[in-house]
Amino acid sequence: MLGGLAFAALAGGPDMAKAPNIVLILADDLGQGDLSSYNPASKAPTPFTDQLAADGVRFNDAHSPSAVCTPTRYGILTGRYAFRTRMKSGVLWGKSKALIEPGRETMASMLKSKGYQTACIGKWHLGLDAFDAAKPDASTEFEGFQIAGPHTVGFDYSYVIPASLDIPPYTYVENGHPEPLSDHTAGSRRRWDGGGGFWREGQMSEGFDFYDCLPNFTRRSAKWVEEAGKSNDPFFLYMPLPAPHTPWMPTEEFQGKSEASWYGDFVHQVDHTIGEIMKAVEATGKAEDTIFIVTSDNGSHWRPQDVEKYDHDAHNGRRGMKADAYEAGHRVPLIIRWPGEAPAGEASDALVGLNDIYAMVADVIGHEIAADEAEDSVSFLQAVNWPDNAGQRDHLIHHSVNGSFAIRMGRWKLIDTLGSGGFTEPRGGKAEPGQPEYQLFNMVTDEAEENDVAKDWPTVAENLLEKLAEVKRG
Repeated sequence: MLGGLAFAALAGGPDMAKAPNIVLILADDLGQGDLSSYNPASKAPTPFTDQLAADGVRFNDAHSPSAVCTPTRYGILTGRYAFRTRMKSGVLWGKSKALIEPGRETMASMLKSKGYQTACIGKWHLGLDAFDAAKPDASTEFEGFQIAGPHTVGFDYSYVIPASLDIPPYTYVENGHPEPLSDHTAGSRRRWDGGGGFWREGQMSEGFDFYDCLPNFTRRSAKWVEEAGKSNDPFFLYMPLPAPHTPWMPTEEFQGKSEASWYGDFVHQVDHTIGEIMKAVEATGKAEDTIFIVTSDNGSHWRPQDVEKYDHDAHNGRRGMKADAYEAGHRVPLIIRWPGEAPAGEASDALVGLNDIYAMVADVIGHEIAADEAEDSVSFLQAVNWPDNAGQRDHLIHHSVNGSFAIRMGRWKLIDTLGSGGFTEPRGGKAEPGQPEYQLFNMVTDEAEENDVAKDWPTVAENLLEKLAEVKRG
């Protein structure tokens, strides 16, 4: 096995003609427990991701930097925690301005500088049009050419929806050109409230079809891979899916095919999409030269009553759900297939953040990261090549939707507030006099976070709080 580090150290630097293609598929709200490779009791069929896991390395201790989507997307593309930006909590909206700062290196611009063909096809949710600090509340007008977006941060080609599939405006933006907003939708309630799938009322393009959004991205991504595969230059496809996030809109082909209602059917369709991209890469004849990465932007929005009703645990036994500082909010699936470099059918317990993908990719292609680039990214390439390797991280930061922080260091995890900081009740709370204002869990003996031991280990908690403050200052 050559190994990425050895590849990068070849005399004279890496030969980019031999650089691997990279496909990064980011599911939206997909839980670890949704995939059979992590949870054999899953009620949603996931044969293609199962095959990827059988052919590559499955990471058991992988985490999104945030428990909601926008900050994670920023972290993946920049290798930087989003709390260092203007975004301290929540997510962007459909007409929000760009979060990625002008001039900041991204994974796409870094790969493009090395000769890669680059594309972003899917849910963007990082803002369109330049942000003006003097007008922080200004909204993007979807008319004409947008001056900031995927096409201005390193992507040769982009075809995206502005935000989540439940946030208006509902339109496609191709290389900065939005489709005209001519219609309006009244919105819909959630499936669990008897609705047709949840989306907010607002503007939309003529003929925009919620059911066809995922298939549309699938078709276009497969076509782009087909065309990119004809070139001698390596390609990078970043495919941030809009699913299985609400609205749960599986097409007729997938309806009723799982045992977890509309959500499970949508998970099944997500897996099918991944399979279609796998087939497209195979058709280029370059699958053996392609790194395939599948992960999720945060945990699943699957409530405790859903787990009980359908006997489907999208959280794989962990506490909470999407948006929470608890594990189910940010413990995510991460599967990497790299023929000849990542051993098949292995699992790694290395501590990994999705913001680390940047440094790992940089290692693969021999890119030296600058001091003001990917500041919060730590390569885990050694754990990809040798899954028994513990990785290089000694701590990792997690962030909830309301801005609560958690820090993981060794066996310990500290949440700097009481409650979940997200969707799970109680979301917050006030400590009794003399009691800690934070939570501490031993992740070796209590991965389910059932026993808060903050009052029993005050010195450990103090050290973690100090380390968290240091990282935030950094």
